[in-house]
Amino acid sequence: MSGVFEALSGAKAQRVAGKSAQNIANFNAEVSEQRAKAARAKAAFAQKRQAKRGVAAKSALIAKLGTGLTSPVAGELIAEQAAETELENLLIGFEGEVAAGQAESQAVLDRLQGKLAKRRGKAAGRAANVQFGTQIGTTLLTGF
Repeated sequence: MSGVFEALSGAKAQRVAGKSAQNIANFNAEVSEQRAKAARAKAAFAQKRQAKRGVAAKSALIAKLGTGLTSPVAGELIAEQAAETELENLLIGFEGEVAAGQAESQAVLDRLQGKLAKRRGKAAGRAANVQFGTQIGTTLLTGF
């Protein structure tokens, strides 16, 4: 009898809709988590590639300076190049971590929204049952 009561009141549909919304939110959370992993991997790859370019730039600078390597200016130029290379590498890593953090935050938010949607569905189902029961009770008491 309870299944018929829920079907007539629309409560079951409300619960199913809430669970469906939760499933969609969980899927979106998984996608966001994959995006976070990809952002970290992309940043790590970019850092490696940038480090190789930094070594190449330093080598090219040393080759250009040639015999002038003993001058204080040459040493400062090489140190400046190394510092810029390191800063750029750190920036790449930082940007990757920020992007990953944003994706992970979105995943948490998606999961919370899914739980909320499921609870709303349950609450709407209960409300539909109460309303349907009230209507039946009123109808029975008033004699149709």
